[in-house]
Amino acid sequence: MRELIILGAGGFARETLDVVEAVNAVSPTFEVLGFADDAPSALALERVADRGHRHLGGIDAALAAHPSSSFIIAVGSPEHRAAIAARVGSDRAETVVHPSASVGSRTSIDNGSVICAGALVSTNVRLGRHTHLNPGAIVGHDSVLGDAVSLNPGAVVSGDVRIDERVLIGAKSVVLQGLHIGADVTVGAAACVTKDAPPRVTLVGVPARVHTTTGKSHTS
Repeated sequence: MRELIILGAGGFARETLDVVEAVNAVSPTFEVLGFADDAPSALALERVADRGHRHLGGIDAALAAHPSSSFIIAVGSPEHRAAIAARVGSDRAETVVHPSASVGSRTSIDNGSVICAGALVSTNVRLGRHTHLNPGAIVGHDSVLGDAVSLNPGAVVSGDVRIDERVLIGAKSVVLQGLHIGADVTVGAAACVTKDAPPRVTLVGVPARVHTTTGKSHTS
């Protein structure tokens, strides 16, 4: 059993615990030491305790106190996840795939990724570090997702799509085949992206149009 710390204490952190527990039910793999979060809410701490786990303190202190442990950055925001990864690196990061998820042949998944229940990843796909595929998300053939990309529940990325770093694809949204989505883009829930998207925009609607442009630009 490998010691594991879940970084974050919010909702997705507990969903990540669900994935870890499902993995352990098939083949005991991880010993969860607890959750680490720099600024957890009182409600988050209560819900972590309700799951039978403890808050280990801030992220840096928890990882220093357990140097042999691995970790998962279970923070939903791509921006915040990338910032944590820049602090702690990826060498100790674990990848977890729910037993009910489907991963096709010749697909690579980099360190730190979380593939939730019912997600489907097709063939010849590349997922970058700290990718999150929420329940029911779909990634089509030959697509490439950069680091710290999130697909929310039911999102669909069609075949041969390139998505750059720190992109959030909203719940039930669709990215059509062959498109390129620039870094730091947010695709709103239920949007349909029909054209390439430049970096640092928010897309909403059907077909998706630029709603806002942000000045954020982050490196991981």
